Amino acid sequence: MLNPYDDTYFMKKAMQEAELAFDKDEVPVGAVIVIEDRIIARGHNLTELLNDVTAHAEMQAITAAANFLGGKYLHNCTLYVTLEPCQMCAGALYWSQISKIVYGARDEERGCIALKTKLHPKTKMIGGVLAEEASELLKRFFIKKRNLN
Repeated sequence: MLNPYDDTYFMKKAMQEAELAFDKDEVPVGAVIVIEDRIIARGHNLTELLNDVTAHAEMQAITAAANFLGGKYLHNCTLYVTLEPCQMCAGALYWSQISKIVYGARDEERGCIALKTKLHPKTKMIGGVLAEEASELLKRFFIKKRNLN
């Protein structure tokens, strides 16, 4: 039987989080953390609302997942995030020992790949899932911001 809970399904859930960020005038990045086909944490950027540079979608989701699991390690968990994690988020993901990271759009300048940030040796990472949709939402956001200034 076909499993409807694939990477695209969960990335769409992360995109819904990114849309919430967009609606709050935050950089539209969203994240969900999944274990055994179940979403246990959601997050989206809240840096403007909280006046906190660390309030990235991934950080919100990591904290929520750790609270849900009752521990700091995210073994057997997958993070779905609409934009490749930055160096800060990749560092937190390293320490969480998350099993898998799936991202949408690449961040060619500030992403963990370009900055050669190390992930935990047991963490797998794949990219490009709904990359076009994630990239389009980011472009729309920054066009809107430029037009307001």
